[in-house]
Order: sequence, then C-alpha cells, then structure tokens
Amino acid sequence: MDALLQILREKGRATPAELARLTGKTEKEVESALKKYEADRVILGYHAVLDPDKTGHGGVRAVIEVRITPERDGGFDRIAARVARYPEVVSCQLMSGGYDLLITVEGPDLKQVATFVAEKLSTIQGVISTATHFQLKTYKEAGVLFLEDERAERLAISP
Repeated sequence: MDALLQILREKGRATPAELARLTGKTEKEVESALKKYEADRVILGYHAVLDPDKTGHGGVRAVIEVRITPERDGGFDRIAARVARYPEVVSCQLMSGGYDLLITVEGPDLKQVATFVAEKLSTIQGVISTATHFQLKTYKEAGVLFLEDERAERLAISP
C-alpha cells in the first residue's frame, strides 16, 4: 500500500502539509495524489470515530447475518446492492461461512431496527433468513479503543 494511504488510514485528519512531511513529497504532490485517489474511488470518504455514549446518540446498532439465494447472472451482487442502499444500513459485506451477507444497521430504537428487518430486509426476494444481533457495548472500532484507560496491559504469554 502506498505510504500516503497508510498514513491516511491512521491519521485521517492529517493536513496536506503534514502528509508531505511524513511522506517526503511536496504539498502539491500530496494534494494531486489525494485528488486522484478520490477521483479513482480509492479514497471513498473520511470520517471521525465518535463515542455514542458521549455524543448522546441513544440509537441502537445491530449486525444481521443474512442468507440469500444467489441470482442467475448476478450472484449476490444485486441483492447486496439493494440492501446496501437502505439508509438504515451502515455496512454490508459478502461473507464466507454459514451466511452470505453481514450487514450493520443503525436505528433510533429496537423497534425501528426490528421493523427494518421484518418489513424491508426479510421481504426482499431471495432473502432466505436473517439473524439479528444487537450491539451492547463497543470496546474498539476502526482501530480506536473506547476504553477510558488506554494504557496497554501486558498480555500473559503461556509456553
């Protein structure tokens, strides 16, 4: 992976000047590379990792395992694209194993998430089954620890 992209993964708020210093490129080269990465959809977006407990976001997050029947000439892609377009869906991935799609959904409360599953997701032609798991607490997301005391504890190593 390009050094610029690696730095951005860890420091998404770095300025072009800081990125130039860290990569040994000029600021103009960095800005040009960023524009190209964005135009080529290598960089798809920038976001902050927020602690919902501290922002007052009282919503509910769930991960849902979805089994689907692949479509002829489309496989899983058409159904996955349809699911991914719902505003409640935060992420949607094709998986190996006992289910096909893993989606993350957010809603204001349990009822809204349940309604999404019952009235939108489960009614899509090709959806065989769903299993919903509600998130209770976040310890780490996008590489960021949510723990108050972030001092690294030494893990025991057993022979």
